[in-house]
Amino acid sequence: MTELLQEKCVACRADSPRVTVEEIAELHPIVAEWELTEENSIPQLTRSFRFSNFAEALAFSSSVGEAAEAEGHHPRIVTEWGRVTISWWTHKIRGLHRNDFIMAAKTDQLYSA
Repeated sequence: MTELLQEKCVACRADSPRVTVEEIAELHPIVAEWELTEENSIPQLTRSFRFSNFAEALAFSSSVGEAAEAEGHHPRIVTEWGRVTISWWTHKIRGLHRNDFIMAAKTDQLYSA
């Protein structure tokens, strides 16, 4: 995971390449707790994180939001009592980009901290 943590997200354009099946096979084990999901035919990385109360869940949501803003790459964040669900995908390409795996790894690091 440390190699992904050291990477910065690159600016994506509508013609940026999606990750290939081979790249997913390489990157997904690094963030193995993230599910490869699909919503509205758009592949995503999704993970739920557990907390003991709403305040902790909200604080985590804020820290993920700050990291997303710093990288210029933004997820869906659903904050509930005791749980936060994060979904990463690249909106401009309607799919997965290396940035999504980078940010999943950074999200895991924030949760571990």
